[in-house]
Amino acid sequence: MLARTPLGLAVRMVGENPHGAEAQGIDPIRVRIGAVVAGSALMGVGGAYLTLSAFNSFFPQMIQGRGWVAIALVVFASWRPGRAVIGALVFALFDAWQLRLQHVVGNAVPYQVFLMIPYVMSIVALVIMARRARVPQALMQPYRRGER
Repeated sequence: MLARTPLGLAVRMVGENPHGAEAQGIDPIRVRIGAVVAGSALMGVGGAYLTLSAFNSFFPQMIQGRGWVAIALVVFASWRPGRAVIGALVFALFDAWQLRLQHVVGNAVPYQVFLMIPYVMSIVALVIMARRARVPQALMQPYRRGER
């Protein structure tokens, strides 16, 4: 969607060069607000899934730092959706692996050590990939209409 549709190209263009997008007749403020609304809706769907399907209840620690891991995945993937999906699958693999390790090892090692494994792996991936990551040019820069 981001690479082949007009809306996706507008989102990418606003992220890279909002002034260039404005010159093409695209309203960067509208596109940014729409992207934030769409992202927030997806986060709400993810939260509803965790509450209703995965755990069938709500408790305050149900996220357990997965939001930070999502940000780490974006940096790890260099803002490419395909790589982010692969990174999420690798994180899920380590998350499932730590559950298996808890079962195999038993009480010989505290379970908190196994809970750390996916997060330690995400930190290692960030350290490796963060230096080579190419971020969008207009990331975290406010847009002011008519200003260069």
